[in-house]
Amino acid sequence: MILLFVLVLFVYVLTMAQLVYGFGKVRPYTPKSDATPKTFFSIVVPFRNERENLPGLLDSIRKLRYPIELFEIILVDDFSEDDSARFVYNWRMENGSFQFTLLENISVTGSPKKDAIARAVPITKDWIVTTDADCVLPENWLATLDAYIQQHELSMLVGAVTYTAKKSSFLQQFQQLDLTALQGATIGSFGLGLGFMCNGANFAYKKSLFESLGGFAGNKNIASGDDVFLLQKAVAEFPQKVHYVKSEAAIVTTQPTKNCNDLFQQRLRWASKTGSYQSLFGKDLAVMVFAMNLSLIVALACVGFELLCWCELAILFGVKFIIDTILLYKTNRFLTGKWMWFLLLSSLVYPFFCVWVAVFAVGGGYRWKGRRFKK
Repeated sequence: MILLFVLVLFVYVLTMAQLVYGFGKVRPYTPKSDATPKTFFSIVVPFRNERENLPGLLDSIRKLRYPIELFEIILVDDFSEDDSARFVYNWRMENGSFQFTLLENISVTGSPKKDAIARAVPITKDWIVTTDADCVLPENWLATLDAYIQQHELSMLVGAVTYTAKKSSFLQQFQQLDLTALQGATIGSFGLGLGFMCNGANFAYKKSLFESLGGFAGNKNIASGDDVFLLQKAVAEFPQKVHYVKSEAAIVTTQPTKNCNDLFQQRLRWASKTGSYQSLFGKDLAVMVFAMNLSLIVALACVGFELLCWCELAILFGVKFIIDTILLYKTNRFLTGKWMWFLLLSSLVYPFFCVWVAVFAVGGGYRWKGRRFKK
């Protein structure tokens, strides 16, 4: 039994070490201060019941340090049940200098968010950049994306996303560490030339690329994955045209969920699409992470039945904790530069959380934004 645990741990450590190496391969990017903006962006934001968050997003868009004639705002109302649409309409009236379009979503597939983005695409121009209604954009967001686009031959650009988490809240810090791990895996995979993951809260691509890939064809009825599946199709077809911009000036911030159930449902939504990945590396990584966390739980049970000793369990956990912390530290230093609160406690809780989410993701659907989605 111990040999099996050691084998899983060895493969896991090797995989994480590759991601740490890949993370270092993606060099930080600092745009030239004298660059003249040229790229036209269509900012596309689907929203549903986001009255609480839309003021923060729109205020951050208003403060963007980018020529107003070089971007437009397209918001798509996904059948909101609150007064989100009314707020957006009033904001548009009060800020008439912006190129602004408010659309209503049209249900075509099993994925409302993909429908919303597809609804906006026909009226976009050159570059589409998506974000979420609960996000706040850094003032040099578009300027940084533009500078990178001008200096590189590419058709798709992936950026970083982080939470604004209170240091006193374990739930928020747990989510921060979980998202940091995902961001670390994202950056590391790009450094290895195996990019497979991104976040639609900070995702840009050329309209022509979207159309040449057939949009969301092939995964329209999978509720989530408007970002990941499109990325994986692009990497498969045009790997040299897909880049990651590792710039602190382009990090988008978003809000953690407010309670444990929302967190569980959100992670179910994220995990439910893993089995449909086109990326073999992405699938293998998901299996490896699950196997390692399951091994720790099984090892704990073995200690209870006196099949293992506490010392052996401590070694398994300790080695995993060390390699995880290396990737987390490097990623967190880039994302926030702040102390990683509740790191040890989160690491103790995470194996149970990971396995719990994986089991339910295989077996059923999830609820999100007041809707029930089947797997």
